[in-house]
Amino acid sequence: MNIGEKAPDFTLTDCCGNEVDSRSLRGKKIWLYFFTSPGGGN
Repeated sequence: MNIGEKAPDFTLTDCCGNEVDSRSLRGKKIWLYFFTSPGGGN
C-alpha cells in the first residue's frame, strides 16, 4: 500500500468494547496505533 491509496475495509473493537467499521469513518482523519509486546508475543 502506498501513501494516498485507500485502505482496505476493516472492523476493530474500541476501548469501550464497541465495534467500529472503517466504512463509517470515510472522509474523516483517523489515527491508528498498532503495537506489540517485546519478543513478538511469543
